[in-house]
Amino acid sequence: MNADLHCHSSHSDGVLAPAALAARAAANGVELWALTDHDNLGGLAEARAQADALGLPFLDGVEISVTWEGTTVHIVGLGIDPAHLQLERGLAAVRSGRDVRALRMAEALEALGVREAYASAMRHAGNPSLVGRSHFARVLVEQGYATDVSAVFRDYLVRGRPGYIEHEWTALERAVDWIRGAGGVAVVAHPGRYRMSGEQMHRLFEQFSAAGGEAIEVISGSHGEAAVRTFARLAREFGFHASRASDFHAPGESPVDLGAGERLPDGLQPVWLMPRLQHRLHQPA
Repeated sequence: MNADLHCHSSHSDGVLAPAALAARAAANGVELWALTDHDNLGGLAEARAQADALGLPFLDGVEISVTWEGTTVHIVGLGIDPAHLQLERGLAAVRSGRDVRALRMAEALEALGVREAYASAMRHAGNPSLVGRSHFARVLVEQGYATDVSAVFRDYLVRGRPGYIEHEWTALERAVDWIRGAGGVAVVAHPGRYRMSGEQMHRLFEQFSAAGGEAIEVISGSHGEAAVRTFARLAREFGFHASRASDFHAPGESPVDLGAGERLPDGLQPVWLMPRLQHRLHQPA
C-alpha cells in the first residue's frame, strides 16, 4: 500500500495548508494518509474533510517532541482522537516550551548577524504559536547564510553549531501515554536521524516498548538504503510494526515527496494493518 503516515502542514513547520497537502497526496497516488503536525492538532479537521472529499482514507495524527537521555526524539501518534482532553492539555504544555525556545534561538541567530530573526521566522510560520527550527532555517536561506534548508540543519541549528538551543521537551513515557490514552498507536519517527550509538538505540527501543510503543518508521524521507535495512532488522528484533512516511514539509525542500518513499521490505508487519488503526481509519463517505 502507498501509505504516507508522517507529514507537516502550515499548522506547524510545513508550508502547505492541510487541504493542499491532501490534494497533493491524492495526486501522488497515496492510498492512506496521515497529517502529523508538531505538537498540535489544529490542521486535522481541514485535512480530514479534504481527504474525504478526495476519496482518500485518512488517519488523525500528531508528532510529539520528547527529550530522551538529552536527545530530542519525535514520537508520532497515529489514529488518535483529536478531542481527547489529556492529549490536548499535554500538547499545550509542549507548545508553551516552543515559544521560549524560539525566542532564545532568535537571540542566538541575531548575535551572528541574522536580521530580525524572530520577526522573519514569524513570516514563514502559518501558526504563530509554533515557530520552530524549520522557520528559522528558511530565514537563513533567505538571508544568504546557507544555500538550502539541509545546509542550515548541517551548519547552524544542530547541537554544537551556532543557533542551536538546548531544550527539555516532554518525557518519552508521557508522550506514549498521551497517544495510547487517545486511542492511538505510538511510532518512533525517523530513527535514522538520531545521533545515537547502537547501544543507545537499543535502549531507546526497549524503553519505548516498555512504555507501550508499538511501531517505528522503517521507511522515512530521512532514511537511505542502509538505514532501511537497519530499522527493518530492528523492527523484527523488537516485534515492532513498521510505518512508512515521507516526513514531507515543502515542495522543493523535502528530499522525498508525499507518497514517493520506497515500499516496506518483506517480512514486516505494516502499522496500518493493526486492528486499532483499522478501527480509527476515516474512510471516504
